[in-house]
Amino acid sequence: MVADGTKRSRIGMGFLVGAALVAQPTAARAFNPFGLFGEDKPAVTANAVAYDLQVQGLDGKSDVLTAVRDVSILYRLRQEPPQTGDELVRRAEADIPRIVDALWGSGHYAARVSIVVGGQVIALDRPASGPVRATVDSLRGRALVPVAVMIEPGPLYRFDRVAVLDQRSDLPFDPAELPPRVVTIAPGDPARTADVLQAAAALSDHFRDRSHPFVKVGRRSPVIDHTARTVDLTLLVDPGARAGIGGIGVSGTKQVDPAVVRSFIYAERGDPYSRRAMADIRRSVARIEAIGGVRVREGTALDANGQLPVEVEVTERPLRVIGGSVRYSTIDGPALKAYWAHRNLFGGAERLRIDGDLFYFTGPQNWPGGSNRRGFNTDDIGGRLSASFLKPALWGTRNDLLVDAFVQRELTELYTSNVVNGTAAIRHRFTDSFNVRAGIEGEIGRSTDVLGRFDYGLLGLPLAASYDTTDKPLDPTRGVRVTASVTPYLGFGDAPDAFVISRIQASTYYALDDAARTILAGRVAFGSILGGSIGAIPASRRFYAGGGGSVRGFEYKSLGPRTLGGIVTGGMSLFEASVEARVKLTDTIGIVPFFDMGQAYAGSVPDGSAPLRYAAGLGLRYYTAVGPIRFDVAVPLARRQGERPYAFYVSIGQAF
Repeated sequence: MVADGTKRSRIGMGFLVGAALVAQPTAARAFNPFGLFGEDKPAVTANAVAYDLQVQGLDGKSDVLTAVRDVSILYRLRQEPPQTGDELVRRAEADIPRIVDALWGSGHYAARVSIVVGGQVIALDRPASGPVRATVDSLRGRALVPVAVMIEPGPLYRFDRVAVLDQRSDLPFDPAELPPRVVTIAPGDPARTADVLQAAAALSDHFRDRSHPFVKVGRRSPVIDHTARTVDLTLLVDPGARAGIGGIGVSGTKQVDPAVVRSFIYAERGDPYSRRAMADIRRSVARIEAIGGVRVREGTALDANGQLPVEVEVTERPLRVIGGSVRYSTIDGPALKAYWAHRNLFGGAERLRIDGDLFYFTGPQNWPGGSNRRGFNTDDIGGRLSASFLKPALWGTRNDLLVDAFVQRELTELYTSNVVNGTAAIRHRFTDSFNVRAGIEGEIGRSTDVLGRFDYGLLGLPLAASYDTTDKPLDPTRGVRVTASVTPYLGFGDAPDAFVISRIQASTYYALDDAARTILAGRVAFGSILGGSIGAIPASRRFYAGGGGSVRGFEYKSLGPRTLGGIVTGGMSLFEASVEARVKLTDTIGIVPFFDMGQAYAGSVPDGSAPLRYAAGLGLRYYTAVGPIRFDVAVPLARRQGERPYAFYVSIGQAF
């Protein structure tokens, strides 16, 4: 059919589905950016009709060309030549209405399309003749058949009137029920199908987030005015019934107790339904290490109580995992690491993990507790052997048992530490974002640093809380993350009789745009030790600042109280703060200017006894499916003698 170009016409073929007018070949230059058409030509063979495909008439319209390419059978099968000329002609005839629909969907409602095959024109009202097929067949095995898609896109049509109506009354919604900002299409915008589909999705999301699980968004046939080159659009919305969450079922478990999965579902029967509620179920269940995939299926109808039943389908991960790594540090030297884990030890998603880390310390000569660096020495070997056990959902509750133990020989430029430590704790999950933990800890160790050697024992009662509303663990774009801990200790041997170590860190993330391409992120941390003195607290328990997770630009643990000889001893309190702007330049590349500050102090509170140290820098991010790869270069400000002029850091994930 042919659309009337002189008066307003109501097209009844479905939204943005058009027709084609015959266009004679013109001398338009072929448009072929990036080799999308014509560059990857097929080889000429005796048993196939290979063809050379070009598109003409789309100069400077790369977005329209992409739409044409996406629907074109000729393009998609260009490397699979047909066996006969008749098959090639059928491809061309099938392409014409597809290409016209793509042009209408791009806002070109007066488009004219034809395809020239072997010098013969094919159009909707001009089907291929027998001579066309014969001409094509005569080129088989001799030469590529020239195929040209001839397009006259015509002017770009724009929306004139855009209306969103309540289908139940055929009247506009009250702004309180549907704010105007939900639908961003406005008069004067290009009349593109993609924008209409996006508006329909936004409407559906809006009402689903307001507990309407069965919202339906339709549209009336558009009214197209070819004289004015405008389109009138009417979207019809039926919100459907408001509903809460009904019964929640669990399926797919084979070796994991379903009660464990249920304990990680925080939604309750009768809670308001929303997309966020469904996403929260999926995210919280995925935290179970034995679970690999989570799918939340919504019911197709409301139950007898007017609520929406939900089914949580899970798939389980392999029971065992083993891994390892080899690394080298210019500060610490070579190191090996290996680990083994079982994700479902007794059928209740119990996780047992064993880690081994071994390294050879190559720090400076005459460091505390080490050798003099003359050849290989066993005193320079350090490492850690640890085991951790997690029993989630004790008796089907939201209480988890955590048991950790390790033996460690820690070697740094500041101190050496030999430690045996064990901790047992109960964690209660109030929600997916908030939990508290209480336990008991024991440690026996020996610490050697510039202040002397200390043999000690500790018995502690650690208490901790975590609140995390961020959306991504390695690359958060919104939310708040707060962790706090306080542990009172009884000391034995050279340790103080009683002291308390506490620490709190908070970070926040704010997106400046809807696409989260620019994020402002900030972090602040505070630590304090009450009781005892610096000389009595084991060196590994004191506070230090500096390094990639602290004040970038300064060496690791290089900031804090010092002896008269300038050696860092560690402090009784800590203050750190960071701010950075995470700016995506492309979907995979970003830059991050940042500013850090911090210091460790001799007193139990940051009292200004030492000046804050500052650093600034610029980071590069490469975004992957796992998380961003971070490369930061930082420069200490007001650098002092002996401090390095810069430092760089490479890791997976953001700095905080």
